[in-house]
Amino acid sequence: MSSTSHGRIPPAAPPTALRRSLGVIDGAAIAASSTAATTSIAIGMGTIAATVGRQAPVLMLLAFLPVLGIASAYARLNRSEPNCGNGYVWVGKSLGPWPGFLTGWVTLVGSVIFLAFTGAVTGSVVLIFANKVGAHRVAGIALDPQSTAVSTAVGLVVLTAVTALAVTGVRSATRLQFALLVFEYAVLLGFCGWALLTGRQGFSLSWFDPFRISSGTAFAQGLVLAVFFYWGWDAAFSVTEETKSPEDSARGGFIALFAMLGLFLFASVAFQREMSLPELIENGPQALPYLGAKLAAEPWASLPLLALMFSAVASVQSSVIPTARGLLAMGRDRTMGRVWTRIHPRYGTPAAGTVIVMSIAAGVALLAVALPRLSDMLLAAVNAIGLVVALYYGLTAIACAVRFRGARHDGPREALLAIGVPAASGAVLLGLGGYLAYSYVTMSDHFALRPDNGWFMLSLPTAIVLGGLVMAAVAKYGRRSPYFTSGQGTDADALTLPMDRTAA
Repeated sequence: MSSTSHGRIPPAAPPTALRRSLGVIDGAAIAASSTAATTSIAIGMGTIAATVGRQAPVLMLLAFLPVLGIASAYARLNRSEPNCGNGYVWVGKSLGPWPGFLTGWVTLVGSVIFLAFTGAVTGSVVLIFANKVGAHRVAGIALDPQSTAVSTAVGLVVLTAVTALAVTGVRSATRLQFALLVFEYAVLLGFCGWALLTGRQGFSLSWFDPFRISSGTAFAQGLVLAVFFYWGWDAAFSVTEETKSPEDSARGGFIALFAMLGLFLFASVAFQREMSLPELIENGPQALPYLGAKLAAEPWASLPLLALMFSAVASVQSSVIPTARGLLAMGRDRTMGRVWTRIHPRYGTPAAGTVIVMSIAAGVALLAVALPRLSDMLLAAVNAIGLVVALYYGLTAIACAVRFRGARHDGPREALLAIGVPAASGAVLLGLGGYLAYSYVTMSDHFALRPDNGWFMLSLPTAIVLGGLVMAAVAKYGRRSPYFTSGQGTDADALTLPMDRTAA
């Protein structure tokens, strides 16, 4: 006799679909937070100035062009096949499962490394702000921003908090990110606008002349740096299965990308209006707080530091969200374990995967405190992350050109947009990655375990790629994943997820 005949209700099957509750603004908030314009501006302008002098504005503009081409490839692929695994799925179907798995793998490992390293950086920024407001000790512990242990501990508290928010609902997480972005951009635009109007360094159109850069090597190095200022806009596509319409992901990504262009151009010109070149280079890592202190008295001078702290927190959270969803897509294809596919029955999020990602990042960060050599490795990995980004952006763009190669019969315009632009943009990104690898090889004449040694920096992304090939072999021969046998994967549910009409 069945259990229902006795009045018992059989247990419901665990949910397998993410909950659709996001719109365009939510996607834009995730993408903008992941790109972290405030953090890039605050610590990156001095680095670019040291490389190309006063030509930072033109490099921001030139770097935007291939990134825009990559974004158009993402939008076209997402319109054809919305999937939270994005590049992992698209490259796998267009170029083959091995490069597809590698695309997913390097994205995930790069994000975990970023989380482990950025947690301590975020903790340091929080401690600097705490010192500014007069808090120097808590429970007998000195709140020293220079202490790696204390900074890491505070960073882990932040990471735990943003992970909890990401687990309980991506919509609530995006609302927090949007609020933080509004504050960040208001502060950034206010201080940069002030510097633009009152700066004593004369404005010059030569800042937009790329031919004034001292050498081809300096141009290439500067362009690499500028391209990776934009890294993170693709986070909007990681929540495509949680948006009410697949096109909302593309709209959110493009909104964030064009906003980044405006902010980077505006800030680069404003910084150069207010600071001389030696001044900008010297204060590069603290350029935004330095600008605040130069233009205003306390407490207003601390607003840029507060904006930087908010940017760091939002960036950490926006990295947790897409990483868990990428692993969800891989788990569905059995290229990774089933634990990554667990969806929380109440919150409709990949809760288990989100917590595991945070735990792995936290473990790596704690090991880095205990093992100074590991800390050096993390720093080198972050410095070399451009190679990883170039690889997965480039492969995804090439996959777009291959998938839509039939558009060559649909007229010159469609052929250009579907094939030409993605192929050219992918080639540029892969070429920049190749140049970056070459620069690492030539910057050192021997191998040493130091974050400024080129061979060491090149060895880390190489290890990530080799590790990805090993994991791909495990997925193919050990797990016998359908991703490697059929070439299709098990992502059909991505196209038919139910709309969550109860979401606010």
